[in-house]
Amino acid sequence: MSLSMHQVSIPVFVRGLKALSGLLQKGAAHAAETGVAEDKLITAQLAPDMLNLAGQVQRASDTSKLSGQRLSGVASPSMPDTEITFAELIKRVADTVAYLEAIDPAAMEGSETRTVELNLGPERKVSFPGDEYLLTFALPNFFFHVATAHDILRSQGVKIGKRDYLGAAG
Repeated sequence: MSLSMHQVSIPVFVRGLKALSGLLQKGAAHAAETGVAEDKLITAQLAPDMLNLAGQVQRASDTSKLSGQRLSGVASPSMPDTEITFAELIKRVADTVAYLEAIDPAAMEGSETRTVELNLGPERKVSFPGDEYLLTFALPNFFFHVATAHDILRSQGVKIGKRDYLGAAG
C-alpha cells in the first residue's frame, strides 16, 4: 500500500496543530487559575537564544501552512506575527488548521517530485524534491516547534504531559 503526499502531511500537521491548541488552552487555564500573567507565559523561553512561546506557535503555524502551499500550490493565508494572548495564538492555530483542511488532496498529486526551494539566509539556498522536503525538513521542523511550545509551558508549571503533546491518540 502506498501513501500519498497528502496523507503523510496534511493530517499529520492538523493533528499536531490540534494538540498545540490543546496545550495553549491549558496554558490559558493555568494563567487564569493561578493568577500568572498570560504575557509571562507567552514570552517565556527555554533559553535566551530560542524563540518564546508565541514564536514557537507562529513557526509551527508557518511551517505547516507553507508546507501545504509549497506542496499543493494553494496559496496560504498571510499571518503577521502579532499574537500576544492565548486567544490570539489559539485563533492562529485554528486558522492554520482551516487552511490545511481546505487543501484538496488532488492538488498535492505529484508533489513528491516537485522542487521545493528554500532561502535559509544570505547566499544559502537549498532545493529538495517534495518528498525529501516534507520528510527531512518540514515535518521535523514542525514537531521541533510544537515540542518546544510544550516544553516552555511545562517549564512554567502548566500541568501537561506526553498525552497532551500526542493529542487524541495519546
